[in-house]
Amino acid sequence: MARFDVVVCGLGAMGSSAVHHLARRGQRVLGLERYAPGHDHGSSHGATRIIRLGYFEHPSYVPLLRRAYELWHELEAACRQQLLHITGIAEIGPPDSALVRGTLAAAKLHALPHDVLAANELMRRYPAFRLPADYVAVVQPDGGFLEVEPSIAAQIALAKADGAEIRETVTVKAIEPGTGGVHVVTDQGTFQAGTAIVTAGPWAGSLLPALAAHLRVTREVMAWFEPIDSTLFSPFPAFIIESRHGMHYGIPPYDSAGIKVAKHHHRDEAVDPDAYDRTVSADDEALIRPVVSEHLPAAGGRLTAAKTCLYTMTPDGDFLIDRMPGAPNVIVASPCSGHGFKFAPVIGEILADLATAGTTRHDISRFRLARLG
Repeated sequence: MARFDVVVCGLGAMGSSAVHHLARRGQRVLGLERYAPGHDHGSSHGATRIIRLGYFEHPSYVPLLRRAYELWHELEAACRQQLLHITGIAEIGPPDSALVRGTLAAAKLHALPHDVLAANELMRRYPAFRLPADYVAVVQPDGGFLEVEPSIAAQIALAKADGAEIRETVTVKAIEPGTGGVHVVTDQGTFQAGTAIVTAGPWAGSLLPALAAHLRVTREVMAWFEPIDSTLFSPFPAFIIESRHGMHYGIPPYDSAGIKVAKHHHRDEAVDPDAYDRTVSADDEALIRPVVSEHLPAAGGRLTAAKTCLYTMTPDGDFLIDRMPGAPNVIVASPCSGHGFKFAPVIGEILADLATAGTTRHDISRFRLARLG
């Protein structure tokens, strides 16, 4: 039976970062992926993801984001490739919206650079927007977007260069903790390790049944629209807008693709990650198109592409990073509740800390399992 220091189960954003950090530290690490890294069945695909410092979800995420920015730049230097694109970000809505209030609270608490613009000021700066007069925008110069699949590929390539073993199209069947180690049972044999890290996203509940009751997998949709007037989108910021249509996010055109827009939590539809509808329907588009037509009409050309993805939600929407109760050599870090990709390098660092030193300098108290009961 093959023996490793650490086996990482799932090589999406978090798992690929974990194998990268572990291999850098000289660990004998095995990374297992049921499809191929960057696949489109889970949560780590779709070309781009937003990154931002002022965090409406909770101010306690900001220190992790500061470290994530540092590590993204280190990763870019190591792979000699740009992965992080700074465009600025505009977070838009009524002054009392959760988005605006939360972003301002984080920005003020952590003294983050930002401007608060009235709707007419934002529209003067970016004429593509159409906003009600009472809306405001919190504009952060450090916001932007990340390249998804190239980021995963870069982390895995660097992990391999440092000695990590990567196996694709391997399905993990069970995690069996025991005295002095863990057995990772797969459809291609059993592997033994000192520690197992589960970064399996929507499959975390099936691998760790004790978590299943606390996790909810939802179907999401990302859409790309052809601009009607492309001159209005160069330059243009990433954006999030909270309106009567819900909360939507968008990313400016990149790499010949159109403008990416999606509704956060789409229709909040719980699904089985192994048996859900991956086609995108007119009903799906109808949850995205209205906010484009009303607030970004110059982006409202034809739908050029659309994809589904999955969120793995905890009840409170916060991350889950912890050791499993009664199994200290099994670490879980997966259910990132639809806002995790930007944190990938720092979560990888945290997982490497936990696996090698048993602790981490980063504050992850908010993400402990105990809060779920």
